[in-house]
Amino acid sequence: MRTEGRGAPDAGTPWDEIVPLLWMGGHYYRDPSGTRTPVIVSREFDLVISLYVREGHGPDSGVEHRCVEVPDGPLTAEQIGAVARAAELAVESIEQRRRVLVRCHSGYNRSGLVMAHALTLLGYGTDDAIFLVRYRRSKWALNNSLFVDYLNTGLDVARLLTGLEA
Repeated sequence: MRTEGRGAPDAGTPWDEIVPLLWMGGHYYRDPSGTRTPVIVSREFDLVISLYVREGHGPDSGVEHRCVEVPDGPLTAEQIGAVARAAELAVESIEQRRRVLVRCHSGYNRSGLVMAHALTLLGYGTDDAIFLVRYRRSKWALNNSLFVDYLNTGLDVARLLTGLEA
């Protein structure tokens, strides 16, 4: 079990569908035998949004890949803006009937932040979006309480408030 990252274990699946066409995942998972296994994306998705990048984890060439590297910790106003734009891109893509994967290292926090914000853009309330991410991906999703605070505040307001501190 993974003990870094607030004690969260590796996920039991490479990725999980949160709502139709919108998937959330990480770069590692535990296979059924308990072995930590790298998640290699090939052509399963039309768009992959990576909030953490690791060489050799895909996707294949020809698959749209957007890298928005942000830490699993306090974000700058610019990083919060990048997260919001990633969520907007995910929503635009699924509205075009494209399969989208949003991923980070473990598939819990950074991807959860983008995913939950995307769900609010799709009309879900914040509490429902957070619940859905945790229910469909893992109870460990969004275990970064600061990211939950960003969502509860609203990313636009969180970005403005964070920018005041600079």
